[in-house]
Amino acid sequence: MASSTVTSSQPERPARPNLAFRQLRGRRSPAEFAALVRRAAREIGERVSCDARYIGRVEAGEIRCPNYAYERVFLHMFPGRTLSDLGFASRSSVRGRAARTAAGPAGPAESRGGSEPYESRETREMEETHHPLVLQAARNSQDSQEQYELHEPHEKHPLNHEESDVLRRAFMTGGGATVAAAALAPLGLTTGAAAAERPPRRAGTPEAAALEEAVRRIRLLDDRHGADGLYRRAAAPLRAAYALLDAGATRQTTADRLHAGAGELAISVGWLAHDSGRFDDARSHYAEALATARMTGDPALEAHAFCNTAFLARDAGRPREAVRAAQAAQRAAQPLGSARLLSLLALREAGGWAGLADRTGCEQALARAQALFERGRSDADPEWMSFYGEAELEGLEAQCWSTLGDWRRASRHARRAARLQDPHFTRNIALYTAELADDLAREGRPDEAAEAGLRVLALLDQVQSSRIQTMLAGTARVLLPHRRAPGVAEFLDRQRARRA
Repeated sequence: MASSTVTSSQPERPARPNLAFRQLRGRRSPAEFAALVRRAAREIGERVSCDARYIGRVEAGEIRCPNYAYERVFLHMFPGRTLSDLGFASRSSVRGRAARTAAGPAGPAESRGGSEPYESRETREMEETHHPLVLQAARNSQDSQEQYELHEPHEKHPLNHEESDVLRRAFMTGGGATVAAAALAPLGLTTGAAAAERPPRRAGTPEAAALEEAVRRIRLLDDRHGADGLYRRAAAPLRAAYALLDAGATRQTTADRLHAGAGELAISVGWLAHDSGRFDDARSHYAEALATARMTGDPALEAHAFCNTAFLARDAGRPREAVRAAQAAQRAAQPLGSARLLSLLALREAGGWAGLADRTGCEQALARAQALFERGRSDADPEWMSFYGEAELEGLEAQCWSTLGDWRRASRHARRAARLQDPHFTRNIALYTAELADDLAREGRPDEAAEAGLRVLALLDQVQSSRIQTMLAGTARVLLPHRRAPGVAEFLDRQRARRA
């Protein structure tokens, strides 16, 4: 594992929490508040894909000034208030433009109105560490965090249009791999030949921020487009992350962020391998994340690594290992205080029991998952769990009943999952609908199965996932004897043409 050299000669400069914005959220969970933001955006014709992660970053002070689309939405939500009232800094102070214009390039910080401009302060800290892998890229990462967020930027906004258009055209012309390159390249977390020729230097706060942003972008791209094509591209940022750990960090707090970020990135890359059918690669990445968690004593990262290990074991036909890994994850997660996390882990355990054909064990775990889910969201919920809502709960329960051969129950839950899923998560809609098609086919309802299968095929222009393709292939085999049923022949022909 990577080593870390830490000094504490300089104090950490943490982001200042946005307490005003946190107060406005009140008793709502970050996910619930994000839903209100999306609803407000629709009311004024804006498009933002705000989620719990974004709200968390605002409240932590990582986003000092929102992009223009979010600004319009927030001011619509809280009429009569200014950005300052909402706890944000002015755009000119964040970008450092007005301050430099007023004082000139050589003016001291004090002569520019007291506080040091964002750009000069962060640039100096980067130049102190001067890490060859991510120096310029960390500047770009800060720009992406402060100037435009990759949460469905508004297509008409000039600052957002260029990147969103690049990503849209990249996916349409080159598939997921090109999208990954377009999204991750600005972060600079790569290990090209030029970077490899230079000896690494110790990492600082900008490198940690770039690493955390890489994790967010990979998750966002997977939510929208699936894993195929993303995996190979995402492996380069992972190699760079461990190079940062080997180089060491300037402070202990930065070292902790780097280890947590590298572990989360390993899990994200492992999931891309998992979802694209590369089970051995996925197992290796999850093991790397687990080792990082154990080395640094990070129970949240450990719970996440065991959670994904349980899911992988179930899919790989090792149900007993799935049960053990899910139970280990629950032990690690117990002190974290997140009922939603424990609910998801109980579902992972239920999947293992279903694979063992233990109906009683599965039902008990499902009941526990439901009870924990009903406790609601909390601030203790991990950032990576933003995908886990009622739709995912229904989808995972559908998979359990399907494994147990109870097709009627399975199709009922799969139908609910597809209906409840937020349209933003295109991959999950395709996944739940594919599950529904297979359950209906095995239940003996071929016409409904074909109809659901055709809906999935229509989504595969946007989603690339070997898991979904494999599910559709299994459904096609079940439907072959029913070719004369309404819609079945069309589904079989289109499914075969896509695989050709």
